[in-house]
Amino acid sequence: MLVAAAVCPCPPVLVPELAAGAAPELDAARAACTDALGVLAAARPDLLVVVGPAEQAGRGVFPQGSRGTFRGFGAELDVRLGGGPTGGPDAAGERELPPSLAVGAWLLERTGWADAPVEGLGVGEPLETERCVRTGREIAGRAARVAMLVMGDASACRTLKAPGYLDERAAPFDAEAARALGAADIEAIKALDTDLAYRLKAAGRAPWQVLAGAAEDAGLAGALLYDDAPYGVCYLVAAWS
Repeated sequence: MLVAAAVCPCPPVLVPELAAGAAPELDAARAACTDALGVLAAARPDLLVVVGPAEQAGRGVFPQGSRGTFRGFGAELDVRLGGGPTGGPDAAGERELPPSLAVGAWLLERTGWADAPVEGLGVGEPLETERCVRTGREIAGRAARVAMLVMGDASACRTLKAPGYLDERAAPFDAEAARALGAADIEAIKALDTDLAYRLKAAGRAPWQVLAGAAEDAGLAGALLYDDAPYGVCYLVAAWS
């Protein structure tokens, strides 16, 4: 059963080494993520599943110890899901983490996670709602006490300079996503429009709906810890417990 969840954004720029001089601009987001992960630790789970959006090659399950890297983004920085050394390849880390899960692994390392076994799951952005919900139900049944770290951004269309340019539908979409995540409103999260989310480049939609499936019988309460759109992309942080 799901006992806690943290919802965090997944831009690589969240990692200070990649943000360079702009790093302070996301200090509040990093602090909110730290607070959300504290809720996961306090729940004392038997299993932590990190879920995030992924391109085709990065979809599927990643075992504890899987490696990720930010070298492609300009930083000599490697991470490992669930901690441990980041040296040469091994059996657990043959497939590289997608960027969203690498950011999740970085957050876990940053907060010194050592509370439970960790697994990763990369999901496709176009994944239909029912499959997301079904996947979440399966995750919730994996252990007596399951926690989730759910990585994903809201729209990327909030300003003219945003990655998806300005779209007047972005702000209302983001407001509803923020409200639903902050209230742990499972039905509202399931109701997020798949096609609109894709058009607005809201990569968090599928991971959020996986969370909704996992939380169906959990009775969790939510709190919205961060809601802002630097760089024209909406980043949300929430904690459920």
